[in-house]
Amino acid sequence: MSARTYEVRTYGCQMNVHDSERLSGLLEDAGYVRAPKGADGTVAADVVVFNTCAVRENADNRLYGNLGQLAPKKAARPGMQIAVGGCLAQKDRDTIVKRAPWVDVVFGTHNIGKLPVLLERARVAEEAQVEIAESLEAFPSTLPTRRESAYAAWVSISVGCNNTCTFCIVPALRGKEKDRRPGDILAEVEALVAEGVSEITLLGQNVNAYGSEIGDREAFSKLLRACGRIEGLERVRFTSPHPRDFTDDVIAAMAETPNVMHQLHMPLQSGSDTVLKAMRRSYRQDRYLGIIEKVRATMPDAAISTDIIVGFPGETEEDFEQTMHVVREARFAQAFTFQYSKRPGTPAADMEGQIPKEVVQERYMRLVALQEEISWEENKKQVGRTLEVLVAEGEGRKDDATHRLSGRAPDNRLVHFEKPAEAVRPGDVVTVAITYAAPHHLLAEKPALAVRRTRAGDAWELRNAAPAARPAGVMLGLPTIGAPAPEPAAAPGCGCD
Repeated sequence: MSARTYEVRTYGCQMNVHDSERLSGLLEDAGYVRAPKGADGTVAADVVVFNTCAVRENADNRLYGNLGQLAPKKAARPGMQIAVGGCLAQKDRDTIVKRAPWVDVVFGTHNIGKLPVLLERARVAEEAQVEIAESLEAFPSTLPTRRESAYAAWVSISVGCNNTCTFCIVPALRGKEKDRRPGDILAEVEALVAEGVSEITLLGQNVNAYGSEIGDREAFSKLLRACGRIEGLERVRFTSPHPRDFTDDVIAAMAETPNVMHQLHMPLQSGSDTVLKAMRRSYRQDRYLGIIEKVRATMPDAAISTDIIVGFPGETEEDFEQTMHVVREARFAQAFTFQYSKRPGTPAADMEGQIPKEVVQERYMRLVALQEEISWEENKKQVGRTLEVLVAEGEGRKDDATHRLSGRAPDNRLVHFEKPAEAVRPGDVVTVAITYAAPHHLLAEKPALAVRRTRAGDAWELRNAAPAARPAGVMLGLPTIGAPAPEPAAAPGCGCD
């Protein structure tokens, strides 16, 4: 009897991407194998798992639409099972099987480790299993993992959030912040490096609040410095920090630790003090710009990105202009911009002063136009520079047609470059000279100056030696998994950091 196959469909932020790696690991540990893609690009799996997001607009409509498409396929395929997990499952619970009675399993954000057991229970009982835990049963990083990349990895340092932003439902779904022990984090990083990983991204809903459980305000900067002492670890990133908890010791650790990249994603949300207060954000414009100024004074080459919400209830034209002012002052390399939309269960959904859609759209377009201009100007400053690019898999959609490769510079800018004569693998490092800049990428049109084959490239080659075991590539930059086109690109966090 052949092994049952599975497919995990992921929506939302890096937390969900990382959780999906755990779900895949759990299923493979239980004897499932990943379903291969057919010639037409479709996947036919015995078990389909939806790892959902409740933050994105129309998240529930997208889920039920996808579930509806699977209903006839399940009816025609005896033994097929469908599971729904993640933030939307934590929120909607029994509603899911009422609206989609062909779903077999519903599980929440706190008990992803139960998935194989719930699937088997649903098979034996021949009825849906809904199990939502109210608190974390096991830290996700203790669960088996099927990493999506041989050379870059997410490492969760905390789960949950202690903030109470009025537009965000994540604390209600992910719970209060819970930190991992530093020793456990570093042990995981060391194990990943031993397997060939050269870049890690430290993950947390509010990553720089790490240490709040033990009252150590410098715990996060200490963790960054400890990562700097791990031999073979070439690049360290983190996302997403909160301006409230961003301290000078973190800036110093970034500047003084060679393998911590000079790249920072710092959510702004609004430049208006009035709106920030209504959002229940604990900083104001001066505080935010002060952090940016300190980062730039210490690391002039730092690339800073952000999240911005346009049209929050009560936002006036004057409030919006304050956001535009901060964008001009901060000169972000990139901004993930969102049009405010109600999220049931959040205080902002019931606030007075909801902004008409056409007003929000007009402001949004002005903001996008300004940021495009700034991004392009900042990228043009990279022309003529020599950069080390970590070659990535899946970053350049037109690479085959243009005979180029793609990857990320140390500051996380996307770089497309001419394919070298010698073989280059994802995970290897190529030194190139930048000749052209666009708003969202850089281009190196001349032959590479150097190619460095790495242990990360060796790891990628080893993994891909067995075609059946080949995973999908994972981007080194900011994931956009589940991002609905043509809406704004997905933010690196939940859009709520």
